[in-house]
Amino acid sequence: VQLVESGGALVQPGGSLRLSCAASGNIGQINGMVWYRQAPGKERELVALITSIGNTNYADSVKGRFTISRDNAMNMVYLQMNGLRPEDTAVYYCNARGLLSTTWAPFNAWGQGTLVTVSS
Repeated sequence: VQLVESGGALVQPGGSLRLSCAASGNIGQINGMVWYRQAPGKERELVALITSIGNTNYADSVKGRFTISRDNAMNMVYLQMNGLRPEDTAVYYCNARGLLSTTWAPFNAWGQGTLVTVSS
């Protein structure tokens, strides 16, 4: 299973970005889909997650500003980020867990990351 993120960019404080993550490969089903981020010199942290039935959870630092959503038919997950702050600067990673289509073995896949820089 492969994940490819896109949408990272340089944006001014207060601006918005929408990150996308496309999953492909031998996918039987995808359960949880998660956005993480890692800022320079810091540990990777969970930003937002969404379950297969659409339940969501967010880090306190992004609640009210970020929205996670998914398109199960297209195996896509999105992160709408509004009111961006300099402290949101990080590499954002997509993670998906589920079952492979042929063996129904579990998978845990990561994307390569997309850089979001918030600066004036």
